[in-house]
Amino acid sequence: MLKTRIITALVLAPIAIGGIFFLPPLGFALFTGAIITVGAWEWANMAGVGSGAGRVVYALITAAILFALLNVPFEVVLWLALVWWLVCFLLVRSYPAGSERWGSLPVRAAMGLLVLVPAWVGLNHMRTGGFQFGDSSSNLLLILYVFCVVWVADIGAYFAGRAFGKAKLAPRVSPGKSWAGVWGGLLAVGLFALLIGFLASAGLSEIFLLVIASLATGLVSVLGDLFESMLKRYRGIKDSSQLLPGHGGIMDRIDSLTAAIPVFALIVTKLGWLTAGQW
Repeated sequence: MLKTRIITALVLAPIAIGGIFFLPPLGFALFTGAIITVGAWEWANMAGVGSGAGRVVYALITAAILFALLNVPFEVVLWLALVWWLVCFLLVRSYPAGSERWGSLPVRAAMGLLVLVPAWVGLNHMRTGGFQFGDSSSNLLLILYVFCVVWVADIGAYFAGRAFGKAKLAPRVSPGKSWAGVWGGLLAVGLFALLIGFLASAGLSEIFLLVIASLATGLVSVLGDLFESMLKRYRGIKDSSQLLPGHGGIMDRIDSLTAAIPVFALIVTKLGWLTAGQW
């Protein structure tokens, strides 16, 4: 299994790096849109769509929505995402109570749109917008930063959870996660934000705000992971698909990012570091 995971990662890494960091904005939108569309195909399974044709139709509908949103004001979608993730917190916190209210196929299908579409909007807003933080004005570094926040949170949570993880975070949703993991991940994120703030030659107030924004992003990334785990547990499946040998599916790799990206994009926009751009 480890060998399979490594081979898959070695194949996918250059594709992901090239698609995200070396394409012009429109190419970036198409590349990330393709990833979201595949994620939608997997979400259809988590929603309970049994037929292959039905999953393809759901993915195509998602792709059409992305295209329709190309010229829609991004901030409306990002505010909607923030409200949605607050609702998700309540859903995860109460699980399995209340699952009869969202367990139907149409509701779970709508949930997928609320998870996937704002993530794509947030990514493309960060790619095309005007960005300035300290002495950095690179949109690509901004995107890399939010990815790193999620990865750092995961790494910190892993080691803290292994060392101190006795109190479980959400045992009915994801038994492996602990409160120690959450705090360890947030500590790692805070230190990472401090480092990046100083490297960007930002002022103390900017660094402080970056730390707060990063902690909020790291926290909501945990929620993204838990929410997908809840849907898979309700559906009775382990992985969103088997598209990535040794890794599961696309959604298993981007679940935390789907929550972190729109929330982070909204925060840095309201802080004035990111302004609306054009294709």
